[in-house]
Amino acid sequence: MSEDNTSLNWFRHAAPYINDLRGRTLVIAIPGDGLQHANFRNLVHDLALLASLGIRLVVVHGARPQVNHALQEQGIENRFHGNTRITDRETLEIIKAAVGKLRFDIEAAFSQGLPDSPMARSSLKVISGNLVTARPIGVLDGVDLRWTGRVRRMEVSTINHSLEQGALVLLSPLGTSLTGEQFNLNYLDLAAEAARALDAEKLVLFREQPQLLIDGGPVRELSILQAEQAAQQVESESLRCAINACNAGTPRTHLLSYADDGALVQELFRREGTGTMIYRDSYEVIRRARIADVGGILGLIRPLEKQGILVRRSREKLEAEIDHFTLAEVDGTAVACAALYPIDDKQGKTVAAELACVAIHPDFRGGGRGAKLLHHLERQARALGIDELYVLTTQAEHWFIEQGFRQVAVEELPAARQSLYNIQRNSRVLRKALGAQQA
Repeated sequence: MSEDNTSLNWFRHAAPYINDLRGRTLVIAIPGDGLQHANFRNLVHDLALLASLGIRLVVVHGARPQVNHALQEQGIENRFHGNTRITDRETLEIIKAAVGKLRFDIEAAFSQGLPDSPMARSSLKVISGNLVTARPIGVLDGVDLRWTGRVRRMEVSTINHSLEQGALVLLSPLGTSLTGEQFNLNYLDLAAEAARALDAEKLVLFREQPQLLIDGGPVRELSILQAEQAAQQVESESLRCAINACNAGTPRTHLLSYADDGALVQELFRREGTGTMIYRDSYEVIRRARIADVGGILGLIRPLEKQGILVRRSREKLEAEIDHFTLAEVDGTAVACAALYPIDDKQGKTVAAELACVAIHPDFRGGGRGAKLLHHLERQARALGIDELYVLTTQAEHWFIEQGFRQVAVEELPAARQSLYNIQRNSRVLRKALGAQQA
């Protein structure tokens, strides 16, 4: 029963993300290593699931290990300029054969439909063909790359028509020119261009490692600026592609591991996924609450009220006091909140403020969001000319002390707030002096 409830709750929490992505275009890039990994079969099942949810899918595949192996079998040397293959006529023929075989293998994988399998009754159609026009790169640093090319344009209307019909579009790393020649393409560059041309909501780049490692630790999300800074420390073709895609207009790019079963579904339908996301828009924001946020705030504070950590507030009281609340959003979902209540003296002059109703969703604790929210409220207080901040807490004393508060006696509360002190709750009183904000 517990396991059933876990699955049910997962679907309920996934519903907003499913609704957001339905009808949107996702470009999925899978390297040749991912195609030959044992988990590829599960990835095919997950992509079929996304298609059944009404998500428009464009899959771009690589072929480097398969091409390398085929060249080795033929005794032909692998030649590169940096990370770019030099494609002579003989190499191009090998690439065409390897890519053609991969294309048919991928189409066959999406054609499975055995009863009692994840693909049963999926009837997912795969569309591929001459959808990409290419041009030669030419000579770089004195090296002629021959039949290695770049994307010139894509058949956007044809691709969109196929997506509207519910088909999955498959793009292979080959392009044709206006003269009828074929060119070898970098699959990552092809994926980034597809995301731009098709106005994709997301670009998903599969690779071996699940998350970027920066300074020895995994990173879950990076703004485009942070990603550009990280690229100076980390050598990663996927990160380079993600940066280029975001700079070209794709809102979000996700780096995931092709070896992790279910990584794609978890990344798309959970608040915090399994990989690294690079974003160009306001993925995480702190803002003043609005009346429409009452439901989200109640979802944050109700569990803490039941535990006796927070004083219970009715919806009506929360609606009346919504102007005092500030919340942190991740991907449009409230994940933390706090309220700032000015405290006036007998003459009606604001002399201090109380920080109250601090709540952070369990999935987002430990990431520094509470401290960011507190600093935001401190700036609000300074803007109001307030130089003292009070908080009453029964169980979070040490956290507030770490943020610069110190415990004081109840008698040190401003008179207006001291008269409302609940002796039965026996809350600890902490105070923080707000100095001038540093530049």
